[in-house]
Amino acid sequence: MKFKKLVSIVSIIMLAIGTLTGCGTSKPKTSENNISTKTDIVVIGAGGAGLSAAVEAKNAGANVIVLEKMPMVGGNTLRATGGINAAGTKFQKEKNIKDSVDKFYEDTMKGGYYKNDPELVKVLTSEAAGAVEWLSNLGADLTDVGRLAGASNDRAHRPAGGGEVGSEIVKTLKKTAEDKKIDIRLNNKALEILTDDKENIKGVKASNEEGKEYTIDAKSVIITTGGFAANEEKVVKYNPSLKGFGTTNQPGATGDGIDMAEKLGADLIQMDQIQTHPTVDTKTGMMITEAVRGNGAILVNHDGKRFINELATRDVVSKATLDEKGKTAYLLFDDNVRKSLKDIESYINMDIVVQGDSVEDLAKKINIKPDILKKTVNDYNEFVKNKKDAEFNREDMPRSFGNSKYYAIEVAPAVHYTMGGIKINKNAEVIDKSGKVINGLYAAGEVTGGVQGGNRLGGNSLADIIVFGRIAGKNAANFVK
Repeated sequence: MKFKKLVSIVSIIMLAIGTLTGCGTSKPKTSENNISTKTDIVVIGAGGAGLSAAVEAKNAGANVIVLEKMPMVGGNTLRATGGINAAGTKFQKEKNIKDSVDKFYEDTMKGGYYKNDPELVKVLTSEAAGAVEWLSNLGADLTDVGRLAGASNDRAHRPAGGGEVGSEIVKTLKKTAEDKKIDIRLNNKALEILTDDKENIKGVKASNEEGKEYTIDAKSVIITTGGFAANEEKVVKYNPSLKGFGTTNQPGATGDGIDMAEKLGADLIQMDQIQTHPTVDTKTGMMITEAVRGNGAILVNHDGKRFINELATRDVVSKATLDEKGKTAYLLFDDNVRKSLKDIESYINMDIVVQGDSVEDLAKKINIKPDILKKTVNDYNEFVKNKKDAEFNREDMPRSFGNSKYYAIEVAPAVHYTMGGIKINKNAEVIDKSGKVINGLYAAGEVTGGVQGGNRLGGNSLADIIVFGRIAGKNAANFVK
């Protein structure tokens, strides 16, 4: 992909922005962290799953050390913008949104082509509302509710006005962890999970920011290192068709946790199930949140015509885009959509958006015939008016386009999410190749497989990391007791 080389630049910028805005945390409390230390639980990875696990383990009375190889907390959670899915929340009820866990479950299974582990999906969908309430009680603003692709209802929770949800969750969990004085060690990389001669977990070997190795004695380990979508070699190993694709992931998503678990005999499942995100800016590699389409934007090809239901699942939209001329498309929206979603302002400020004073003006700027693009917009407005998309059966069309400014972002698919990973059960316990639990070893979030199946719905990753992160933290604490 032509924007591949620029993705690493964006990653560095995102890291810098996150650090400057307080998305990191303090240095280790131990001044001699190159020698052996002792704790109850080691959490590897300080993204949303890791921070949730650490907070719940601490709440349950366990001592916790969190290892994060990057210079800041947050991981890919920090980049999440669309929302956290949950059904039956108080925020839905306040907006008279009628939803149910059963609908949420069916959407998730259908979206994953029924390759998902039903037991894990039941946990995800039944516990997600509790996860939203838990985050809200910790101070997170999740009052806005929208719809993301593949959902039959508005259930993506995010800050008021449609603000970025990932940074809100990370900020909330980071503050909670700091208030509880949890030992989070940045620039400290886990190298190996240690076991005794009876294969019981006994700790972790790590290296500090100076590269010095040390060990942490612990009775339990929770792996929350995320997926491997930033590791092109590993991506291509499991899915050769993705060779040359860019990635939307932060540079730390390289699959370290999967490798460490595999060395202990952990079973890996569905490793070839790798998702691309269909709307990634071709110039910078910046992912454009699905919420833009959810709030009314459409996709048009280089001829100025729609070519897909914009809210079809990510794999379907990605394939449709790659089948178009130039293997890219334009994400098209107007001031009505812009005003409905705060996230859009960040794209405007990044100068990745082409702006026009009218449909015709925008068409000239992106080299599309004005009359064709105008007809596309008029047709879509008619569909909205009649509440029926006669072209692609899009069910959710929240607003029509007006006589205002128009905007376009050229987009193409990029590797976004790895559905496969470490096999776990409903207790977030890691399962070995013989089907047995590895005592004391837990995993949560994108590092695991089975929850998302053959395709992940937007908004389900955040639900996944919070639900199973909390479960892992609680169960690890009970184990060490």
